Amino acid sequence: MQRSGCLFYFPYIYVSIKSSLMKIEMPYKLSYLLIVLFFISCKIGPDSELETEKLEEKVEILPPVELYGDLFYDVQNREIFEDSKTFVDAVPQYNVGLIRQRYDMLDDTTKTGISEFVVQHFEVPGDKLAFEADSSSINQHITKLWGALKRKKDDSISGTLIPLPNPYIVPGGRFREIYYWDSYFTMLGLLEDGEVETIENMVDNFAYLIDEYGFIPNGNRTYYLGRSQPPFFAMMVKVLAEAKGDKVLAKYLPEMEKEYDFWMNGVENLGQEKAFRRVVKMKDGEVLNRFWDDNDTPRPESYREDIKTAEIAVSENPELSKEEIYRNLRAGAESGWDFSSRWLSKNTEGKFDLSTIHTTAIIPVDLNSLLYNLEMSIAEAYLINGDNETSEEFKLKAENRKKAILKYCWSEAEGFFMDYNFKKSGQAEQLSLAGVYPLFFEIANEKQAAKVRAKINTVFLKPGGVVTTPYNTGEQWDAPNGWAPLQWLTIKGLQNYGYNQLAGEISSRWLDLNRKVYQDTYKMLEKYNVEDLSKKSGGGEYPTQDGFGWTNGVYQKLSTEN
Repeated sequence: MQRSGCLFYFPYIYVSIKSSLMKIEMPYKLSYLLIVLFFISCKIGPDSELETEKLEEKVEILPPVELYGDLFYDVQNREIFEDSKTFVDAVPQYNVGLIRQRYDMLDDTTKTGISEFVVQHFEVPGDKLAFEADSSSINQHITKLWGALKRKKDDSISGTLIPLPNPYIVPGGRFREIYYWDSYFTMLGLLEDGEVETIENMVDNFAYLIDEYGFIPNGNRTYYLGRSQPPFFAMMVKVLAEAKGDKVLAKYLPEMEKEYDFWMNGVENLGQEKAFRRVVKMKDGEVLNRFWDDNDTPRPESYREDIKTAEIAVSENPELSKEEIYRNLRAGAESGWDFSSRWLSKNTEGKFDLSTIHTTAIIPVDLNSLLYNLEMSIAEAYLINGDNETSEEFKLKAENRKKAILKYCWSEAEGFFMDYNFKKSGQAEQLSLAGVYPLFFEIANEKQAAKVRAKINTVFLKPGGVVTTPYNTGEQWDAPNGWAPLQWLTIKGLQNYGYNQLAGEISSRWLDLNRKVYQDTYKMLEKYNVEDLSKKSGGGEYPTQDGFGWTNGVYQKLSTEN
């Protein structure tokens, strides 16, 4: 038996009458019943068969703007939740089409009315970690935390979550999904705790995302499908290889190549075009990469913040479009450094301001160092497979990229590796710890490494470790904050060139700060104030989060080495 289009939603309405009609507010209960009668009166057609028992499975994977329509805009614009991310992570309790219909019939569209509607129709997430801290040692605390941060495989599609086939670790707090570059640093600690199966599950999840979407999104949410994050997948595979042997690298070769193709997409278009998506043709013909996002709209998870930033930017510079600002904000989010003076200029008052963001004009030294590593990892995997010819091809790609990084990103004047602004044909002026990546991946020569070591010692070293940048801008990826991943990269980069004393000093200061905060709060934080140990970290779009995946991972790893 087949049904006409008007009867398509009848099973949902029937179920809703049976299970949830009493939850519906009176202003639209009568209208709802009339619609039910309308659907029941529709004729059954001869050519549109649809089995009612399968309707519940037909849930679209769409971003929140498309899922919820006017409800999304009204929730965000009316500031129903303090954090814009809360609503886009909410779990719908009914078919989304039905929720949209109910909202269209809602008479009370005040802030109170919308709030009540959301509570009735969604499971609203919280940020509190469901974990009772005790007086365990910090290492024991972290080991216990893995269980609190672990999520089962996603058996169903609901809201904006992209389901993953295996269990995984989330960072914690408002970050309720797996995150791409976070997971590498989390895995460092998981390996120390013998959680090899969890690491493999996470690597398999990322391989699944690459096979399904052609790349690894920022996180497993539909609103992240326009962008990725720093490409650490090959490094994750190497963590797994530490436990299971080098053949693991060959196993994930197809996915590493697919990720490489994603980052290099459009390179064949670089004729007259100077840049296309994530690839940029440099002045002497070399090809390097930048961060990008395929969308030029406000980020759904930071909707109000992006609207405000774009309005300020356009008011100060009418030549800009809001779409340019939105894309640059999104590209900054792809970098993982959302946000930092790296992507900003100084405004008329001489201060770094988010409205000056120009991420897509920047050739980031960290991104290109990671892609060098990806090329080398692919070459190694081909060699394991016995394909020497293709291995050599990727080694050549890596060597060419290395030369370009040294050419465009090394500043002799500063004695440090810097980002490069290809639109201005010159290096960016801002120092940042992105400059340690060429040491981490052993791209730098000995003289360059010595100068980087000196700059870290004089500019970046603080009482609690190394500061992300020396600029206090109010953005979270600037002073006074220090972040676990950058401590790890700096420490290992220095060790690669024999600077063990400074590396050890950074490690000790960071571990001491982590222990101090833990003893005071029983928390592992997303970021820390490394300049004034009596104060908390801050800045950015949201409060400092507790959990926290990459802090746990780096602490667990460093504490076993000290």
